[in-house]
Amino acid sequence: MKLISILGATGSIGQSTLSVIERHRSDIGVFAVSAHTDWKSLSEICNRYSPTYAVMVDEVAGKQLEKIVNHKTSVLIGNDALDFIASHEKVDMVMAAIVGSAGIHSSLAAIKANKRLMLANKESLVLAGELFEKELINSSSELIPVDSEHSAIFQCLLGGKKGLSKVQLTASGGPFLNRPIKDLHTISPEEACAHPNWDMGKKISVDSATMMNKGLEVIEAHYLFKLDAQAIDVVIHPQSIVHSLVYFKDGSVISQLGVPDMRTAIAFAISYPERIDSGVQELNLADASPLEFYEPDYGKFRCLKLSFDALRSGGSAMGTLNAANEVAVSSFLSGQIKFLDIPEIIEETLSGIQNTNLDDLDAVIENDLRSRKFAEEVIKRGFK
Repeated sequence: MKLISILGATGSIGQSTLSVIERHRSDIGVFAVSAHTDWKSLSEICNRYSPTYAVMVDEVAGKQLEKIVNHKTSVLIGNDALDFIASHEKVDMVMAAIVGSAGIHSSLAAIKANKRLMLANKESLVLAGELFEKELINSSSELIPVDSEHSAIFQCLLGGKKGLSKVQLTASGGPFLNRPIKDLHTISPEEACAHPNWDMGKKISVDSATMMNKGLEVIEAHYLFKLDAQAIDVVIHPQSIVHSLVYFKDGSVISQLGVPDMRTAIAFAISYPERIDSGVQELNLADASPLEFYEPDYGKFRCLKLSFDALRSGGSAMGTLNAANEVAVSSFLSGQIKFLDIPEIIEETLSGIQNTNLDDLDAVIENDLRSRKFAEEVIKRGFK
């Protein structure tokens, strides 16, 4: 039996991972699970799967979990415990589904311990892609992408990269694809979180609405597939049926299709190089709506343009982009700023923070904190 640690078990990726595991309980066991504050949901997971460990990052929530969790599960508290369950000798694979920069350290711990890292946390590569590359060189760890777009590219490149021209990530366009930019000034957090195709957390939903999510995926693709910015493209595909495309010099284009359900990519990451039943319904193209493709509007979706700019700049710019975005999105969700203020804050932060080389994790964290502080000052100064 293969044993898995699920970092971020109560989120949408964590729940989809458990849904796949549910169909294969005799072959896959849940060794450990984690959450930040949602101790009630984690307790339900523990009661059903009896993991050896349950980690609560928040101390108060951890104390609550200790009171009600079943006796088969030991409760651990704090960030260090995430590293412990990600690198434990009994663990075969780690689902890295913690949102934001908080997931970097545990993901690196899994790589150092030679685990299969199923990466659903794109921010890890955005902030510390070069560090991940260095650790992977000295490790027997397997890095398998879980984002549907990167899983698609991974699958399309199983035959090799020889003759590769470019990769093209598809984007749904989010809830505001067909709204003119003049109508986006009064967008509410509730509207921004209403994604037409995917059921995601609030932060990721807002990122999809601004297309920053796609921008972060562009940077992730750079590190996953070792491609320059000019070899990465984005196309709007509202139906989310074609998950990505790979173009070759001979004119061939290979794509991966499927209904929009994260369990497909998760099942592939768990079972690679084999394939297992994910519980996802089979795609029937005859019954599907027409498949549409459009060039992205970089004027309306400035976050996507800023992501390409940061990738071309290299160094710490990508970490600064991510930090400023996290601060801006949090401020938007709390009602402090407007929707169209998000790219303004990111651009001003990129301009105000010096671009440097990040040689180690301490430098990554320092740049992240400095960028967050700068973005917060921008908001206080000009977006009250």
